[in-house]
Amino acid sequence: MRLDEYMSLDATALAGLVERKQVTPPELLALARRRADAVNPRLNAIVRPLGEVADRRAADPNLSGPFAGVPFLIKDLAQEYRGFPTASGSRSLANDVADRHALVTQRFLDAGLVIFGMTNTPEFGAKGVTESDYWGPARNPWNTDHTPGGSSGGSGAAVAAGIVPAAGANDGGGSIRIPAACNGLVGLKFSRGLSPYGPQTGEPMFGMVTQGVVSRTVRDSAALCDAVIGRDPHAAYEVALPSGTFAEHINRRPEGLRIGYSWSSAINPHPGREAIAAVERAVALLGDLGHRVEEVPPPYDDDALARDFLTIWFAQLYHHVADARHRTGARDRDFEADTLAVSELARSAGVLAPIFALENRNNHIRSLASFHQTFDCLLTPTLATPPLRVGATATPRPLQHVARVASRLRAGKVMALSGILDQLVQESLGWVPYTQLANITGRPAISVPLHWTDSGLPLGVQLVGRLGADGDLLRLAAQLEEASPWAHRYPAPA
Repeated sequence: MRLDEYMSLDATALAGLVERKQVTPPELLALARRRADAVNPRLNAIVRPLGEVADRRAADPNLSGPFAGVPFLIKDLAQEYRGFPTASGSRSLANDVADRHALVTQRFLDAGLVIFGMTNTPEFGAKGVTESDYWGPARNPWNTDHTPGGSSGGSGAAVAAGIVPAAGANDGGGSIRIPAACNGLVGLKFSRGLSPYGPQTGEPMFGMVTQGVVSRTVRDSAALCDAVIGRDPHAAYEVALPSGTFAEHINRRPEGLRIGYSWSSAINPHPGREAIAAVERAVALLGDLGHRVEEVPPPYDDDALARDFLTIWFAQLYHHVADARHRTGARDRDFEADTLAVSELARSAGVLAPIFALENRNNHIRSLASFHQTFDCLLTPTLATPPLRVGATATPRPLQHVARVASRLRAGKVMALSGILDQLVQESLGWVPYTQLANITGRPAISVPLHWTDSGLPLGVQLVGRLGADGDLLRLAAQLEEASPWAHRYPAPA
């Protein structure tokens, strides 16, 4: 097989060739590595190769599963691979070797995927861009001056560049959908509880984080999601699984859906014209497909939701830092300045702040549930602007020094009085104000690549569905893909 043939096929097609013995897993692995060798030095998407482990797996004559032999990458965050460190983008965990696979990793392996590396992520997945002090910035293959998003930015860049047809990702505030939008890919964030977690940790961020993938095609996303979900006897609770498979579900096209759309945001009152154009294109396309689409006011208070989301996330980050200190003996120098500052803000806010934020989550859930009594989906941009330039949100060196001093002096209350939370809302979420809704409410959401800017950068649109409507979102995405295909598009710089 030629490299261009490999890059033109999705995971489903590659698995079919392996099954028919038209290509072997070692051949596919060699092609994936050849592509990685060509583009990864510029993209910094893959940060940890798995080497001989992947060679042995590809050569295993008993390799089986629906994706047997297909090359794959997992994320350097919450997708542990036994015998290798999972650093979570942090120097504090550089030598934190996993003694067992994460459950999601095991399910990728059970599907027959050949995992040959881990992908770049920001420290503890805490940003919408993939730029860590430890791994360095990942870059967007459509234009390497720009970010591939975060926190699954390494996975998004690797898939968009044709290294693999799909890659592991996870989403606590948009970390699947933001890279999908930045890189011209499909990214589904599951309903709460549908994807597995652990066994290394309990349910992250009180159920706001889900595992998943970014991929080039809806059918790959559907089939890989089928491989990921399933009952877990060690989970805190059991959720209703879909009747039938997602792969079967997408073959039935939806009809006559009622879809409300909005690009309004209190966090970013003036989203870029390209974000508006992306939604307008989706509205026209959905109307042509026979769906009823109408503009609606935002069905939730996104400014209040952003504050509640960040309060919960700050508390989670404080836990990450404390846990790393406890397990590895990490010191302040092993964490980024931003991480230390946010962790100190969370510590000084006390225990009531995240509890109130969690209680407020009920208000956001009720608001969105009321919207879904009338509408099947909410349509928004995935990004308020095209992908940012690398370094656009980086904290200047002098402020990093101030942050470290403030953390050491336990000056979180002083930082809070300075209005830093307002600044963090704008800097962290101003260009991605739409994605946290699905996480804090536990609803499914998908980003699909229906729009490219005049300068050639992707910019996706997001669809948010009712609780448990994951399969319906994939059906609608498949219909959009059929009407306006995107998988044939590859970035010229890569």
